[in-house]
Amino acid sequence: MAEKETIIMLASSSPRRSELLTQIGVRYEILHVDIDESVGAGESATEYVVRMSLEKARRGYQAAEQRHITIGADTCIECDGEVLGKPDDEKDAARLLAQLSGREHTVHSAVTVVNEQTEMTELCSSVVCFDKLEQSTIDAYIATGEPLGKAGAYAIQGQAAQFITKLEGSYSSVMGLPLFETARLLRKCGIRII
Repeated sequence: MAEKETIIMLASSSPRRSELLTQIGVRYEILHVDIDESVGAGESATEYVVRMSLEKARRGYQAAEQRHITIGADTCIECDGEVLGKPDDEKDAARLLAQLSGREHTVHSAVTVVNEQTEMTELCSSVVCFDKLEQSTIDAYIATGEPLGKAGAYAIQGQAAQFITKLEGSYSSVMGLPLFETARLLRKCGIRII
């Protein structure tokens, strides 16, 4: 009897995470999971993003019915010690972008891999510097619709790339999935990528 192929599940509805996994040649299936993404009282940005990543991977692993490995990931922005999540609406997006304007912030991305034997998580933190944004620029960017649904109200792979004066760290991590760390975790699970 032939051994069943290991199935990799991505517990995320993020198109960016899908694009990134595809970019490095990982074959996977998407699994949508719903979890409470509220920041816990006294929880640091890194504690939060690691917990979210782990909860998504665990929920995905429990929901899948076949032999599999599940990947969960989460990204958040930290500025002045505050976790900046996804904006509630356009007004909130404007507030977030104004807070990031002309400043440096840290983007934390965590990735977790869960399988039958183990749970492994890696954290990647990158520093991003924004140019000073005029209010008219913020308004025009919000009008594109791009900031909604994005941590910190911007997408580095989109039109917001023109606002970034410096990046220290991982571009893919700022997009939402640290590829180096993801590949390393998959290799630890016996998945050969290249």
